[in-house]
Amino acid sequence: MSAGEPAARPGAAAGGGPRQRGDKEKESDAPQQSGPEASDAEGAESKDEERDHPQDAWSARRDLVDHSPKAMGVGDNARFGGSLVTGDQHGVSGGRVAGDVIMGSKTEIYHFGVSAAKHGSGEVPQATLDRLAPCFVTDESVFEGLLARLRTERVIVLSGPHFTGRRTAALMLLHRLAVSPVRTLVRDTTPAQLVQQLSDDQHPAKGYVLCDLTTRRDQPLREPHLLAARGQLAKDDAYLVITVGPAAALEDISAIEWKPPSPGDVLATHLRELTDEVTAHRLLVLPAVTDFLGRDHQLREVAAFARLLKRYAEGEVTEAAVRDFSLFTLESQVQEWFEEDEELVPLRDKAFLVALAAFDGGPYALTAELSDLLYAFLQETENSALRPRVPVFGTHIGKRLQLARAEPYLEDENTEWGPVTQSKARFRDDRVSLVLLREVWTGHPSARPALVHWLRRLADDGRPLVRTRAASTVAVLAYTDLPSTMALVIEPWAASHLFRHRLVAANSLTLAHLLDAPNIPSILDSWCASEDEGMRWAAIRTYGLIGTERPEQTLAALRSAIRTQYQQAEEDGDENDIDELMVEQLAQSVELLLLSPAGDHVLTELIRMLDDDRPVHDLALSGFLSACGRRAEGERHGQPLILRWYATSAADGGRAAGELVRLWRSALDNRHHTRDALEELSAWVRIADQDPPTEWALAALLPALVTTVAEHQRLSHLLRTMRGEDGAPPPPVADRLLTVLPVHR
Repeated sequence: MSAGEPAARPGAAAGGGPRQRGDKEKESDAPQQSGPEASDAEGAESKDEERDHPQDAWSARRDLVDHSPKAMGVGDNARFGGSLVTGDQHGVSGGRVAGDVIMGSKTEIYHFGVSAAKHGSGEVPQATLDRLAPCFVTDESVFEGLLARLRTERVIVLSGPHFTGRRTAALMLLHRLAVSPVRTLVRDTTPAQLVQQLSDDQHPAKGYVLCDLTTRRDQPLREPHLLAARGQLAKDDAYLVITVGPAAALEDISAIEWKPPSPGDVLATHLRELTDEVTAHRLLVLPAVTDFLGRDHQLREVAAFARLLKRYAEGEVTEAAVRDFSLFTLESQVQEWFEEDEELVPLRDKAFLVALAAFDGGPYALTAELSDLLYAFLQETENSALRPRVPVFGTHIGKRLQLARAEPYLEDENTEWGPVTQSKARFRDDRVSLVLLREVWTGHPSARPALVHWLRRLADDGRPLVRTRAASTVAVLAYTDLPSTMALVIEPWAASHLFRHRLVAANSLTLAHLLDAPNIPSILDSWCASEDEGMRWAAIRTYGLIGTERPEQTLAALRSAIRTQYQQAEEDGDENDIDELMVEQLAQSVELLLLSPAGDHVLTELIRMLDDDRPVHDLALSGFLSACGRRAEGERHGQPLILRWYATSAADGGRAAGELVRLWRSALDNRHHTRDALEELSAWVRIADQDPPTEWALAALLPALVTTVAEHQRLSHLLRTMRGEDGAPPPPVADRLLTVLPVHR
C-alpha cells in the first residue's frame, strides 16, 4: 500500500464496494467447489477482499508516474504534466514516437547472415577468407598476442556473446597464420568427441574452427580435452580455434575473452571497402547513421547496414529505408529470440525476456522472480504433464543479461518509505520492450493464455510497481490489438468487485491513451454510462488522469456521472442514499484535473459549476477542497499547491486568484462543506507557522475571503480557537493572521 491511501469507508462492502448488478448471476455460473479446497479458496478470497480498498487518486497517479517504464515517458508527457520531448534523441517518449515503435518498421527484409546455430561444417573457401580480411577490424596489439599464443599452443578458446565477431576473429587468426585449407567442425561436437573429430577427418586441414562448442554441466570442456587435441594437432601440424558462449561449461581452463571492435570503426571500414573515401565520409555523417550508431547494434547488423548504405548511395533505396533500418534489425532480433529452438533459447529464458520487457528498468531480482512465475504458466501451456523445473542457484546474472542485450545498473526506486537504491536491469536499446511485447502478443497467440494468467497475478500483487507494470504491459498490448486486450484483460479487471483490479484497468487505459491507442475516450464515455459499477469507477478514475487534453468534455462526463448518482438515489426513494465512494472518486478526478496543466481552464469551468444544480455544485466544491489538501513535493508541511497558485496569480494580477477566492468563499458558506473547509484552512495555518512563504500567501488570501460580517466572524473564530499540532497551544501565526482580517460592522 502506498502512503496516502485512505482506509475503506465503513459503509463499503467487504472487498471494496457494493456488489454490482448481476453479481449473483455471475457467481452462480462459476463452478462450485466443496470440501477443504472450497474452504481454502473462500478463505483466500476473503483475505483479498479484507485488504482491498480504493487508493486515492493522487497517490495512484504518483505511483503511475514513479513506476511506469521510462520508454513510455509518462513523467515527461505533456498530457500527464510534463513535456513530450525528453531531450534525449535516442529515447522513446510517450505518444506517437512510442506508437511508431510498437507498430514496427516498414523496411524491406535484409539478410544479416545465418545464426551461430546454422553454420555448417566443411571447408571454408579461400575467397571467403580473402573477402573478410579487408573488413576485419581489431586491436592489432591484442590480436598479435592471440596469434602468438595460437602458434605456441595450437589450440585456443575464445569466449563471448553471439554476434560479436568471434567466428570472424577465429577465421582471421588462421588466415594470418597462412594455413590452408581451413575447415569448420560440426557444432554438435562434444568435448569428449573433439579429438575424434580431428583424427577422423577424411580431408585433413591445417586450420580448424569450432564455433559454439556444445557443453553441459555434466559434460564441461576440461584441460585434458585440450591437451589431447593439442597432441593431435601437433601430429598434423594444424591449428584449432574454439569459440564458446558466456554460459559455456568450462572446467580448469580459462577462455580468452573476445572484445569486439566498436560498431563505428566496423561501419567506416566496410563503407571504405564498399565505396570510396569521399562517399564513405558523406554517408557516415547522415543523421540516420548517427542514430544507428548511438544504439546497441550487433556487428552483423552493422555489416548489413553498410551494404544498405551502399545501395542508398547508388540510389537503389530511399532515405526512409535507411532511417527505418535500425528498428527493423531490432524486430529481427526479437523474432529470432522466440523462433530459436529450446537448445539455444530455452523456454525459461524466453519467459525472462518477456518479464524484462514488462519490468524494463525495474529491480532485477523482481524481474527474475516474476519471470519464473511466467515460465511456470508457459510450461503448463506447452506441456501440462511436465512440471516446471526452476534452478534455485546457478543462474548467472551477467550471462542472462547478455542474452537479452541488457545491462545492470544501480538507481534509486521510489517507495512508500522513500527512495531505496536498487540493482536494476534494462535493455540497452529502450525500444526493445515495446517491440518484444507486440511480437509475443501478435506473433505467438499460443502464449496468450499463459500471459493473461500472469498479468492477472501481477494485478493482484501487493507491490505498486508490479501492478503499474501490469498496466503498462497491457497498454502496449492494447495499442497492438485493442479488441482482444479489452476482452481478455481490461474489461474483466474493470468489472471486478476488487478496487485494485479496477485501478489497474484504469491505469492500462491511461497509458494506452498516452501511447495514442485508438478509441480510448469513446470507451470511457460508454463505461461512464454503463450499469456496471466497476466500469463506471474505472472510467471516472481514468478521466481524471487523461482529461487534461479535453477538460470540457471530461467535466461534462463527470457532471453527468454525479447527476446519475443522485437520480438513482431518488428512484430508490432515499435522496440521502448516495454511493459515497463513487462521489469521492468523482471529486478526486476533479482534483486531478484542477492540479493538471489544464488547471486554468478547469478552474473557470468549476466557477460555472457553482451556478449549476446541487449535485454539480457539490462536486465542484468537493473537488476543490480535495485539491486544497495537496502539498508541494507531497511533504506534510509543504506549501499547499492551491495557495501557491493563488499567491502567484495574485502577484501577477491573474484571473485565477479571484476564481480561487470565490471557490473558497462558496465552500466556507456551504453547510455541506463548511466543516471540511475550516479544517483545511486550519491545516494551512499550521503550515504557515513553520513556513514564512505560506504565511505571506495566507496573509494575502484571508482578507479576500472576508466581505461580510458573517465571514469575518467565521474566520476570526477559527483563528482565535484553533489548536496547534496534536492539541498543542494555538500557533503564534494565528494571532498575526488575525490582524489582517478586515473589520465589518
